Amino acid sequence: MRQPTITVAITGASGAVYGLRLLEQLIVAKQTVYLLISAPAQLVIQMETDLKLPSHPSAIQALLTEHYQAAPGQLQVLGRQQWLAPIASGSAVSQAMVICPCTSATLAAIANGLSRSLIERAADVILKEQRQLILVHRETPLSVIHLENMLRLAKLGVVILPANPGFYHRPHHISELVDFIVARILDHLGIEHTLIPPWGKELAPYQF
Repeated sequence: MRQPTITVAITGASGAVYGLRLLEQLIVAKQTVYLLISAPAQLVIQMETDLKLPSHPSAIQALLTEHYQAAPGQLQVLGRQQWLAPIASGSAVSQAMVICPCTSATLAAIANGLSRSLIERAADVILKEQRQLILVHRETPLSVIHLENMLRLAKLGVVILPANPGFYHRPHHISELVDFIVARILDHLGIEHTLIPPWGKELAPYQF
């Protein structure tokens, strides 16, 4: 039986740390991951984090495998035009795909069935095979075009999960805000974690 996989795509919206933290937690949870990184995302990662990713997918895979201490074969980084990759076909579709963060351009392409890159094609395959697709949009404010694209995808069962962290867990560090969003993604994927306590556990002493 083929090992279930989760596809993670990081696009060029600000908030690359969300995608990287998600990747780390999936590795910790012993999930097999296909990783896609757009060209703008590589620039954003360099701007917003201390990671300096090489240009070739195999070199990125080696770096991230060591960085996150992934098991051999647990992480596979795919090229943006690698059309023979398993995720380009419904016969080898992942069990789920998360685009984190997701640009408005990527969201629009998916909503309109465009497949100009492997990221968009993989999302299209997920949709047609009726698997789970989660889009972590990180842009504000939203135009009518953005909202209409979101509605179109939501009607197809896509989870629109904006990077809007809550504050009821009283975060003291940026990492806690990142973990809030990553925890919600993992919840939707059905993957156990210890990032954020479930609602109510830490609120029990409070009287409303």
